[in-house]
Amino acid sequence: MQEKLKVEKQNFISELSKIVKSHRIKLKKNIYSISAEASTPRSTWRDLEFGISKNINLSTFCKIAEGLEMKPWELLKELCDKLGEEYSFSDFD
Repeated sequence: MQEKLKVEKQNFISELSKIVKSHRIKLKKNIYSISAEASTPRSTWRDLEFGISKNINLSTFCKIAEGLEMKPWELLKELCDKLGEEYSFSDFD
């Protein structure tokens, strides 16, 4: 069970990192400028885009969405679509 949870968390971070990077590139922004605009540390963006984030809290998620010129629910919807119907967030700690 613990291994399954670890894999699911990694899938979450992996898919989110792809989405974030894709949107940032479409906006033609680099990590330095988008992190400044969204008032988030560059390391947060870098770790997320490289898929090495261990965790992400709700306020950071919202700031990232805003930096990407999206509503948080739009980013979450896109993430849910990528993860599929079978994916469950309920086991996250």
